[in-house]
Amino acid sequence: MADYTYLVTDIKNTAEDDSTEFLDQIPKLVNKAENRLIRELDDVGLNSFSSVAVSTSNPFVSLPSGTRIVRNFSITTGGSKINLLPRTVEFINDYWPYVSSSIGEPRYYGMRTNTQIVIAPTPASVHDGEVYYVSRPTTLSSAAPNNYFSDFCYDALFYASMIEASFFTKSFDTIAMWQSEYTTAIDGLRNQARRTRQDDMAQAASPAGSADTLVQGSS
Repeated sequence: MADYTYLVTDIKNTAEDDSTEFLDQIPKLVNKAENRLIRELDDVGLNSFSSVAVSTSNPFVSLPSGTRIVRNFSITTGGSKINLLPRTVEFINDYWPYVSSSIGEPRYYGMRTNTQIVIAPTPASVHDGEVYYVSRPTTLSSAAPNNYFSDFCYDALFYASMIEASFFTKSFDTIAMWQSEYTTAIDGLRNQARRTRQDDMAQAASPAGSADTLVQGSS
């Protein structure tokens, strides 16, 4: 199975450059490639769950470190898990202006910052919360030789790395070729992700949680 050492060798051999300057740059190239993948992939393998505390009279909840996208936020109340509905902060401020004495059963959540959400109504009691979110896998390195990208998205990772390598070596005539290969790989991964949102008895589900608007079998 491909790992960091395999990737470094692949990049070096493909670029036909074993200079110290190029080898020293490879970790930065791979880091840029991973950043691109986390932005452009919508893959179930990048999802995580984390428990968070929802406090009485406090509408603000801190997100797990490294959260890039919040897919869902839920609370447990009366022994049942309730999915809160996503809304804008403006909606939440209009719906439930924050006053510590004004409390109720939470129904909505919104992104307040990249590290914090706000919920409304302000909770009247303590709840167990759960965040379903996207985070970037541990960065590939000699100390962390494998991650989701190397194990399941190697082609896209390699092509993205070669795009960055072409920029570094100023081999601008090869960038379009690597970009084309990368686009093909990403399209395949997106189709694979789409297929994981359905079974053979159902229509594909939208990432937003509803049925897909695409007609099955259409181009």
